[in-house]
Amino acid sequence: MSPRSLVPGLALALAVSLAAASPAAAGEPSGPRHVEGTVDDGATAWVADVPADWNGTVLLYSHGYRPSFFPIPHTAENAPDDVTRQALLDRGYALVGSSYERSGWTLDTAAEDQLQTLEAFSVAVGEPSRVLAVGTSMGGLVTGQLAELPGTPVDGALPTCGLVHGGVDLLNYQLDGAHAIAQLLVPAGTEVRLADYEGDLAAVNAAASTLTDAVVAAQDDPEGRARIALAAALYHLPRWAPGEAEPGPRDHEAQVDAQVAQFTSALGFTYPARVDIENTVGGNPSWNAGVDYRTLLQHADERGQVEALYRAAGLDLDADLDRLTATASVTPDEQALQTARATSELTGELQVPVLSLHTTHDVLAPVQVEEEYAETVRQAGANRLLRQAFVHRLSHCQFTPAELVASVEALDERVATGRWGSAAHPRTLDAAAEELGLGPSEILCDYRPAEWLGDRGGAFGPPRY
Repeated sequence: MSPRSLVPGLALALAVSLAAASPAAAGEPSGPRHVEGTVDDGATAWVADVPADWNGTVLLYSHGYRPSFFPIPHTAENAPDDVTRQALLDRGYALVGSSYERSGWTLDTAAEDQLQTLEAFSVAVGEPSRVLAVGTSMGGLVTGQLAELPGTPVDGALPTCGLVHGGVDLLNYQLDGAHAIAQLLVPAGTEVRLADYEGDLAAVNAAASTLTDAVVAAQDDPEGRARIALAAALYHLPRWAPGEAEPGPRDHEAQVDAQVAQFTSALGFTYPARVDIENTVGGNPSWNAGVDYRTLLQHADERGQVEALYRAAGLDLDADLDRLTATASVTPDEQALQTARATSELTGELQVPVLSLHTTHDVLAPVQVEEEYAETVRQAGANRLLRQAFVHRLSHCQFTPAELVASVEALDERVATGRWGSAAHPRTLDAAAEELGLGPSEILCDYRPAEWLGDRGGAFGPPRY
């Protein structure tokens, strides 16, 4: 990721309200400030809040994915939620964030938008003593980019529920699950286009609808339920449904019920998002040609569930896996793949300390992405800079203010002292969160995510394109 250089003379281009003027510079009493402006010739809005007793640290917040096909306001955000915003301001942190220049998959420009926003904040408010990058979902990937940028102005990074596996792996793992549904559950003779939509939102919506209908239709017989479990394993779906108790580890039937519910809600969002990514990179960057699905399942956390349900249904699991392998034929557009790798993948070459936070049952950013991220960082020789924490919860990005504030403070301590110490240890982090009076904390003391299955360059994947 190589953001373009910051625009020279940026201060002259800032559209900053009169309220942005520094009270101290005007000889007025210092007080809370709310500052708004634009960069990128007005294409990107930014917003900042500064407490009266600013401690000198600014949190550069990167918001999550806003589909181009959903009517989500294109506004600037500087915190994940209002309660967390106020709690951070109460603790002396200044907050700043942008809208990015457009909706959709903006990994080609979002990091630069954030860098320009930080520069605009410095002009309007003053130079911070420390900068901590904080991001949500896709913004977690943006935060990861900022943490790897040589000469980054960021001193530490906190990606939460981050898509830290990058855009290529994101589409590849979803392709694997969709391929399993298309081959094993969709009625014979029904063609399903799984990639290369060329901006055709109607076509991708039709595919998502066909896949969803096939899952729903298959849930009433043992054979269909076994195959749903296999597709769900490849799609990294949680075996836990909203509004329901978490099934026991051997309650495979309840787990399938949960996976059906997750597929029903997830496919209509996750699969159409492929169009935004393909539009950004200029084609399809994903592939499954060459994938050995039998080897893939051997590494899946859900393998025991799948095998048990196949035995109960009297189905030949090896035959289905061989079928998936034999029919895997999607290949990438080479230029689109190179663009996706250049703009939306992480190298693991951390320049600053990173503390990542993730829920254990996340339907949109599976917790297994953190296993892949840790491996990438370790291979880059930067694992001393990374710490990870996990929250036992079914959700995407639904952290409590206590968990978020405690994580910010742990990262801030790491930057201030130059060493991790015990601040980011899960047990210490959970206790610190509980003591804040900002709600409960479910940070686990001993948790490791299972293997990520979407890594095409890993030990069990096909050759990289």
